[in-house]
Amino acid sequence: MRKFIFFSGFLLFLSFYQTANAQGCSDAGFCSMSSFKPQSNAGVKYQDRLRIGFSAGKADNDIFITGQYLELNKSISDQFSVDTRITSLSQSGTPASTFGFSDIYINGNYKTGKVGLTLGAKIPLNPADRTKNNLPLPMDYQSSLGTFDLLAGIGFTIKKLQFNTALQQPLTQNKNRFMATDYPNGSPFQQFQSTSRFKRKGDVLLRLSYPLNLGSKLTFTPGVLSIYHLGTDTYRDNMGIQKEIIGSDGLTLNSNLFFDYAINNRQGLQLSFGAPFLVRDTRPDGLTRKFVAGLEYSIRF
Repeated sequence: MRKFIFFSGFLLFLSFYQTANAQGCSDAGFCSMSSFKPQSNAGVKYQDRLRIGFSAGKADNDIFITGQYLELNKSISDQFSVDTRITSLSQSGTPASTFGFSDIYINGNYKTGKVGLTLGAKIPLNPADRTKNNLPLPMDYQSSLGTFDLLAGIGFTIKKLQFNTALQQPLTQNKNRFMATDYPNGSPFQQFQSTSRFKRKGDVLLRLSYPLNLGSKLTFTPGVLSIYHLGTDTYRDNMGIQKEIIGSDGLTLNSNLFFDYAINNRQGLQLSFGAPFLVRDTRPDGLTRKFVAGLEYSIRF
């Protein structure tokens, strides 16, 4: 127990240390899905759950982001369940402020013993083609990746240590046409990565977490989250030549802290924090987070 308390304190220290040094972390969206988060549902009578969540954080280029979601977890049987989530995102920075609906997630889950399998999809609610003054905006100001993605994962528990691994693979690409060179000299948008006809590779997630019961109502879960971007992303310049975005592949490593409070046997609150240890050299998808904090209310029925 003492080792895990020390470990969680060390994660918290590193989280704030890395935030102060303005690092970033990439989250392709599936990191916050219930199927791929730490689980604490053992012995609960009510299996269906409605979740309402809000998150806030700091992104690249001094952009402040807030996200919102509504999620329904529906049990079909003791082994099968379905998750459905709708999300939205707002971004606020010096050159622009935007808001839009993001994606719909639909997952099917199968659980046997301490092993769970998930298969689903992310359906975009826009093609990431938002503009300002008739000029395309960068991915940092798009509310969705604009891609239809396959989601697949597996989770299992060894004693109390929880493992989750998942794949998010784009099956289509978006319609973003942002070129930094289209903007006049002196425009802040010239500092953003061009993503015209952007082709984004997939991601693999691995999360390790360990829940600690701090009384009958409070659970504290420290964890480590790694996301590996499977290849180098590309875009096409104004001549139509495909160019690699050097440094866009590789590993992002993050700390996660979850605090779950049971209001009663049906209602609960979750407070979460995340910040990075290690980041990719280039994150053209606009998903970089120097830190992120979230609050979720859930009710079972």
